[in-house]
Amino acid sequence: MVLCFATNNRHKLEEVKALLPNGYSLLTLQDIGCEVALLETQPTLEGNAHQKASYIKKHFGVDCFADDTGLEVDALDGAPGVHSARYADPHPNANENNDQANCAKLLQELKGKEHRQARFRTVICLIKGSGIHYFEGTISGTIIQQPLGSQGFGYDPVFQPEGVLHTFAQMSSVQKNRISHRGEAIGKLIQFLGVKD
Repeated sequence: MVLCFATNNRHKLEEVKALLPNGYSLLTLQDIGCEVALLETQPTLEGNAHQKASYIKKHFGVDCFADDTGLEVDALDGAPGVHSARYADPHPNANENNDQANCAKLLQELKGKEHRQARFRTVICLIKGSGIHYFEGTISGTIIQQPLGSQGFGYDPVFQPEGVLHTFAQMSSVQKNRISHRGEAIGKLIQFLGVKD
């Protein structure tokens, strides 16, 4: 099965490639000749995922899926949420180079707060033929006091999953994918599509 993953984030691309079993051929935006930065201007994760997937389907005619992921912190009323990727820099072209600044802002906002519960939530929008389908994955955890670990990306150095003694950034990609929000959402996508190893 051939699908395009509508993302400009190389870290997400690597994670999803590792999660897909045999039987899938994953096209990148580069593979289909898409050189534009896909916009995320909707107020929800679902809206952003659909915005990206529908742009690729409309302009390139290929079956595709896109995701959007947010870190939702209870003490911050669900922030940064849909604005997670651009938390420290709201500019539309903000990207993964802002990871350190985003983590620093988050820790500053939580300074002095005892309750640091949070969750990662990923929503995938699949457009296959004329059908539109959504898949969601979540994982709960805690925002620790200082970044730990050098693996992963985004808020991984400050997020410690529930029942685990390490942050995502202290885990291997295999360990993270086994329990992560994105891993869960991709698992539901694979189950829906029904392609086996």
